[in-house]
Amino acid sequence: MLAGHFTTALIANQKVPKGSLLYFLIISQLQDLLWFIFHYLGLEPTQPSDAFDATLNNMVVDMLYSHDLLPQLFWLVVVFLLAKLLFKSTKIGLVSMALVALHFILDFFSGHMHHLFGSDSIEVGLGLYASKPYLAILIEAIFSFAMLWYFFKNETKKGTSRTLKTKIAIISIFAYGILFMLLIATKSFRELFGIPEIELGFNTNIPTLIFTYGAMLYCLNYFIPKVTVNNK
Repeated sequence: MLAGHFTTALIANQKVPKGSLLYFLIISQLQDLLWFIFHYLGLEPTQPSDAFDATLNNMVVDMLYSHDLLPQLFWLVVVFLLAKLLFKSTKIGLVSMALVALHFILDFFSGHMHHLFGSDSIEVGLGLYASKPYLAILIEAIFSFAMLWYFFKNETKKGTSRTLKTKIAIISIFAYGILFMLLIATKSFRELFGIPEIELGFNTNIPTLIFTYGAMLYCLNYFIPKVTVNNK
């Protein structure tokens, strides 16, 4: 799941405003950010290496340390301690743990296959990206826009409002994430656009994903704070 994880950060920030939106956005995607790091450390190599060849159902990676079930226990402790260090708040620590747990749960239904610990251990997930990518995307789309509806509804209850332009911008960020996955669900960019096989030196898969995550994170951190408090 890509866009869906970010929606959980919006709700967390809404419920615990003493935290930081940027912090919650990062924590909601912690496992994926760790995956990128572990890829470059050679611990979770991701194939295909060329972004133009990658699709949801042909991507192969053993997310041993970032996404498997047993390491989640370690990451839960890490984020709790990090929140205590940064915010001196047990509540934010618990919310951070919830975001990490939700990331794993959401990936169970819409994501790559994960395991207890290692590819030879018990499978923990439906693995719909590989077997039924369009169903995985549908699950993510329904979840994402249900959470956005809840997010905007809560804002109205709290007496805050946004311009139509800002709402469209926020919704468009998530729509972009869903559309991006739809485009590469079963066909690569090379197949879709007839891109020749040229070694450019920068079109590897992980940097493309990092750019996508970074762009969404930046845009959400820019647009979400743009609210107006209504005087009653």
